[in-house]
Amino acid sequence: MRSTSKFAWLAPLALMALLPIAAGAGPVDINKADAVTIAKELDRVGLAKAKAIVEYREKNGAFKSVEDLRKVKGIGAKTLEQNRANIRLGEGAKKTG
Repeated sequence: MRSTSKFAWLAPLALMALLPIAAGAGPVDINKADAVTIAKELDRVGLAKAKAIVEYREKNGAFKSVEDLRKVKGIGAKTLEQNRANIRLGEGAKKTG
């Protein structure tokens, strides 16, 4: 009797189907983008979280650092780290150098 499921071959296919979604994430300026764009470009950020980002920005002004996103309800450390490379700040960003 085999211990593997007859559907075990589906797991790699499901993973491959998700890869284009993860690969589609791209740079987004969280100080300028609308909620739809933020949700599209950041992993683990759906429309509800993206709307919360925009609402926070409208109420409190531009994000000054990437870490400021943690002040938005629903944005945790894991989400922030997963998206750090794709987050742009545009206006309000700290100047370095």
